[in-house]
Amino acid sequence: MTAILHGISNCDTVKKARTWLDDHGVAFTFHDYKKAGVDAAALERWVDRLGWEVLLNRAGTTFRKLPEADRAGLDRDRAVAIMLAHPSAIKRPVLVDGDRLEVGFGSERYAALFP
Repeated sequence: MTAILHGISNCDTVKKARTWLDDHGVAFTFHDYKKAGVDAAALERWVDRLGWEVLLNRAGTTFRKLPEADRAGLDRDRAVAIMLAHPSAIKRPVLVDGDRLEVGFGSERYAALFP
């Protein structure tokens, strides 16, 4: 099975992950959820496994620019709605490889995943 790297093509962290995967001969497909959208069912599965707190990028510009009323009192459903409406609010990249699900990039972590 080929890994799927989800993210946004102009994100520096996504670029680093893509370069690392290419340099290490890891087969993957790239899903740009800013251009192609976010699959709601996939996002729900990610949230079920990792929690919305892990996936929602509260430090990013997209989230910080939301009205205070949207950012206050978050729960699972509201966080998922924000991520579906604003894919840039999802931490990146999200790597799906079979049963593995990773958020973010670190060369050491990827090296452990793909020895």
